[in-house]
Amino acid sequence: MREAVAQSPAAGPYRLDPLPYPANANEPHIDAKTMEIHHGRHHQAYVTNLNAALANHADLAKTPLPDLLAGLDKAPEAIRTALRNNGGGHANHTMFWQIMGGKGGEPTGELKAAIDRDLGGFEKMKADFNAAGARQFGSGWVFVTVTRDGKLAITSKPNQDTPLMEGGRVLLGNDVWEHAYYLTYQNRRPDYLGAWWNVVDWAKVAERYAAAKAGTLTI
Repeated sequence: MREAVAQSPAAGPYRLDPLPYPANANEPHIDAKTMEIHHGRHHQAYVTNLNAALANHADLAKTPLPDLLAGLDKAPEAIRTALRNNGGGHANHTMFWQIMGGKGGEPTGELKAAIDRDLGGFEKMKADFNAAGARQFGSGWVFVTVTRDGKLAITSKPNQDTPLMEGGRVLLGNDVWEHAYYLTYQNRRPDYLGAWWNVVDWAKVAERYAAAKAGTLTI
C-alpha cells in the first residue's frame, strides 16, 4: 500500500494533537527523529486526507470516528477507501502515542489478571504479540483487543485497518509500518518489536482497560 504523504493541514472536524511527551522520550528504543517524522508528517497526512475526504459530506463529518470506521460500508463509495485508510490511520496513531512514553515494566492489578487469564501471562502475551507483528506481511499493525467484559485477544491487521472497523476496541497496538522503526532498526522488525515494550506506559494501558469495561473507550 502506498503511504500517505504529509500535506498542509486541511480544515475539518479532525486534528492532530501534540505528542503527550517530548519526541526523545522513547529513546534509545525509538529515536526522536523517527517520532518527529512519524507524528508530524505521517500522522498529519492521515488527518489532512481524512478531512479532505469529508469536505463535501457534512453529515459524515459529524460522525464520531469509531462510528465512522464501523460504518464504512454505509459511506459513499467514492470516499470509502480514503475514509478507511486515513480514518484508520488517525485512530491507530492516536492510540499509539497515548500508550507510549513510559518505562516499560509489567502490568499490574486487574489488567495483569486479565492478561494471565486470557493471554497466558505477560511473557507469553509479548511472545505471541511479537510473533503476530513479525508475521504481518508488508505494512500493518498488531493489536491486543478488549471487549466490554474485559476479555483480551491478539490480532493483526494490514495497512491502517483497525478492530474499530468491526465494532471492536483496542487495548494497545504496535505499528509495524517501516516508517515506525526504519531509521534505527532498518529491516530488523523483530528487534523493534522486542524493544518497543520498553516504552509502553502501563498506567495508560490500565486506564484504557478500565474505560473499555466502563463502555467509555473510544479509540
